[in-house]
Amino acid sequence: MGSMLILLVIVGLAIVVAMWGVGIYNGLVTARNAFKNAFAQIDVQLQRRFDLIPNLVETAKGYLSHERQTLEAVVAARGAAINGLQAAAANPGDPAAMAELAQTQGALNGALGRLLAVVEAYPDLKASQNMMQLTEELTSTENRVAFARQAYNDAAMAYNNRREVFPSSIVAGMFRFEPAALLEIAADRAEVREAPKVQF
Repeated sequence: MGSMLILLVIVGLAIVVAMWGVGIYNGLVTARNAFKNAFAQIDVQLQRRFDLIPNLVETAKGYLSHERQTLEAVVAARGAAINGLQAAAANPGDPAAMAELAQTQGALNGALGRLLAVVEAYPDLKASQNMMQLTEELTSTENRVAFARQAYNDAAMAYNNRREVFPSSIVAGMFRFEPAALLEIAADRAEVREAPKVQF
């Protein structure tokens, strides 16, 4: 009778430990899915931004025919940024993919900044109804991207915290829950944020 009681206690403890492990595993999966969903929102907003850029370039083309290099730089940066987004969307949170996305988005931000600085020098273009609408939509989209990026970074940090704290770190290590990289775009830093100088 005593050995049966010991066996029941051991089985009961094994069930409790298994349920505890399942709870931690499910929490990690939930946190991982949350940051991947948050990244999907970045994807949506960046796609919206990418769709605006050809219209912006096309509108500026007529006025900026001798600024062809600036327009081509924006188009090239857009192409690189799309590739960076596709790589990151294939594996959200992967440090290499997130670094590539941050680098390509920073380059696109710089190219767009140079284009908008050039637009400032052309009052007719700046006053054009199309250009005003496009720059307003671009500004709105940039704000949405910033909010989506903040939500992603918050979700990724919550996931990273969950996978690093004890005892979750044991389960995370056993099931290879990799850390999620944050998305920090270089153009957000103060030294890059300065408007480019345009001289004629």
